Amino acid sequence: MWYYGSTKCSFSEHSRGNFLGGEIIDGKNYTFYTGKWEATPDDDIRHWCKFPSFAPLMSQVEADGGKSLDLSSYPFVFMRWKEQNFVNVGNDCGLTIAGFYYVCFSCSDGSINGFYYDPNSSPFQKLELKSTNEGHLGFTFSSYQLQ
Repeated sequence: MWYYGSTKCSFSEHSRGNFLGGEIIDGKNYTFYTGKWEATPDDDIRHWCKFPSFAPLMSQVEADGGKSLDLSSYPFVFMRWKEQNFVNVGNDCGLTIAGFYYVCFSCSDGSINGFYYDPNSSPFQKLELKSTNEGHLGFTFSSYQLQ
């Protein structure tokens, strides 16, 4: 679960959050072409191109959606995150879960970057999650920023 605050919602002492479902782009179960949520192949390419780590994959994705790519040892994991529902948010707050995020996870530093897509919202709203590794194995997320 990912929590965030919003100035559009009425004041509340409770955290506002939402639940996200996800798809990991593996070329078999999920390709770089979304095929739903009102995203066209052109929308997909425009958003994936925002990630520098996508550039080496571009020609193969344009050819077959990335079905022939072996991403198992690629140093980045590409995903789509879809908001499922909000937690502790009233119906009149003005937030929507109509869109989804194009997401890239860096296996080397644990950072997560994403871009929101909803044809009825401002384009390329950015999500940045920076990990911390406080002497533990793996990554944890203690802060995030929405732009």
